[in-house]
Amino acid sequence: MGEYSGDKKKALKKIIERLHKGESPEQVKKDFKEMLPDISPEEISKVEEELIKEGMSREKIHKLCDVHLAAFKESIEKEQPLAPEGHPLRILMEEHKLLLQYGNELQEVSSKISQAEDFQSIKKELNQLQNIKEHFQSSESHYNREENVLFPYLEKHGITQPPAIMWSEHDQIRGLEKDFYELLDSRDRMKIQDFSPKLQQKAHAIREILSSHFYKENHILFPTGMRVIEPHEWKEIRTQFDELGYCCFTPKDVRKTFKGGVKTMSKNKEGKVSFETGSLSREEIENIFNSLPMDITFVDKDDTVRYFSNPPERIFTRTKAILGRKVQNCHPQKSIHMVNKIVEEFKSGKRDKAEFWINLKGRLIYIRYFPVRNSEGDYLGCMEVTEDVTDIKKLEGEKRLLD
Repeated sequence: MGEYSGDKKKALKKIIERLHKGESPEQVKKDFKEMLPDISPEEISKVEEELIKEGMSREKIHKLCDVHLAAFKESIEKEQPLAPEGHPLRILMEEHKLLLQYGNELQEVSSKISQAEDFQSIKKELNQLQNIKEHFQSSESHYNREENVLFPYLEKHGITQPPAIMWSEHDQIRGLEKDFYELLDSRDRMKIQDFSPKLQQKAHAIREILSSHFYKENHILFPTGMRVIEPHEWKEIRTQFDELGYCCFTPKDVRKTFKGGVKTMSKNKEGKVSFETGSLSREEIENIFNSLPMDITFVDKDDTVRYFSNPPERIFTRTKAILGRKVQNCHPQKSIHMVNKIVEEFKSGKRDKAEFWINLKGRLIYIRYFPVRNSEGDYLGCMEVTEDVTDIKKLEGEKRLLD
């Protein structure tokens, strides 16, 4: 027992390493209660950061997460974010409750369908499934607000690994929900005997991951946020939440005005910026970029997001919270290796463009990355240009100016 005296973080790290080596969670749980009865979620998060820095892979930390949650459950549940009305965390936690209710409903409906002999006898249940699907689709707003607003603020305060793990779980949730949508949409081509077991399997998987994921956020991530994020920053976060919008099921009473306001910078519209080919005011520059029929984001030479345009109709979500964020943290874990490869090849001069195109909600989206260099060829950063080219792709013949 003597080896655990002293710094709590060192003791916690040793306990986590014991779990990782395969020691019994029950034994670890017992020792934990004796040695570290008052450990906080923030300290757990910091230990995860240290393990990553020392070489433990994020994948191992992720696998370990469920195990150490079981061991630390009683202590973790002592920590609850005391979020007042209108607070961003109160909104997210209320959405968690409702999403978990939809997950429970999905499992209950799938159980009823398992006893049906044909689709004609389960019209009510199929309508319920469609309603659940629509609510899950609307929940994309919930995950967007976390990924594009809350997570960047946590990262500013040195909490980087827990948000990354939570984002990877968001992608798992999205994948399972997509499978559910596809199964529901394909039922007309299936026999109920084939449809029912697949539905039960997917319903169980969705219910389990929602329960586990929301528990981690409610009891570890959110209390950590309450400790490290400043009061004035919560006001900024709430403003950006409002700008992104909410789920169709987000209760209006939890969206009450969050007391206090956010100070806005006055816009200096005076003065001109001189270029080699002319001069423009700050107001003109800003609105030229915002008038372009595309989204533009600039990442500087240190891989930090410095600017994004604000056109009337954005393709991908951008919030002020990403400014100052490392570009690697703006992408899900599965994409980071490709982001790093493109950036490194831009910096080395091996590449002068990277382009992709995807189908998004029935539209063809063209995504391009360009290195930005000065007249001497020095790398200044990278520009992302995202454009909806659906209608451009349909062009034929010609149309003159006066036609």
